[in-house]
Amino acid sequence: ALQTTATERDGTYFLNGSKMFITNAAVAESIVVFATKDRSLGYKGISAFVVARDSPGLQINPLHGKMGMRSSTTDEVVFQDTPVPSNNLLGEQGRGFNYAMEILDSSRIIVAAQCVGIGQSALEAAMRYAQQRETFGKPIAQHQGIQFMLADMATQIYAARVATMHAATLKDNGLPFVEEASMAKLLASEMCVEVSSKAIQVHGGIGYFQEAGVERIFRDARVTTIYEGTSEVQRLLIARQLLAHYPA
Repeated sequence: ALQTTATERDGTYFLNGSKMFITNAAVAESIVVFATKDRSLGYKGISAFVVARDSPGLQINPLHGKMGMRSSTTDEVVFQDTPVPSNNLLGEQGRGFNYAMEILDSSRIIVAAQCVGIGQSALEAAMRYAQQRETFGKPIAQHQGIQFMLADMATQIYAARVATMHAATLKDNGLPFVEEASMAKLLASEMCVEVSSKAIQVHGGIGYFQEAGVERIFRDARVTTIYEGTSEVQRLLIARQLLAHYPA
């Protein structure tokens, strides 16, 4: 449950609490923060605020030892009586949860597209290696077992790409897309984890070492089944939509 609070005094909100696993907080000039004025109101008490990076009482602590996605920072953000002017309230008071859900619905399509790119890079790395590496006098790409893996990888990427494009098209045309966004995110994220793992398998022993590059792809892929809603959350959302479509 959301714990960060926003207390209003004399036209200024004061934030107290902390946020974990915030992407690029250390380099951002401003941060959108969701906080509650009254926990007893549940999600209806949540509002969104724009907070300047240099606000008093705001502390950013970098988190270290991240498995992948190392090109961006991941940080803890701490608020200790951090003042926020009332005109920094984002949208309507008490609508923060709704805004967050709208953002998540759209960002799941973005993550799905990211996953398609990760999967494609894994396939291309596997294809290059399979055509260069030779065993028994011929490239391993000519061995049936390797061909099966490459074919499966390409098919999985294609399916994820189509699902992602379909969800994006629905959104662009102002049509309902929440279920399709969750499906695309679920399919694409699990695809890129599996495809990047297969890319390592195609490389054999060298794939386990950094010099091959595919282990980085796998490390980057792994988090996609976690952020913007885990795979388990996506399955729950999809199931709820299905139950609404097919009432008893």
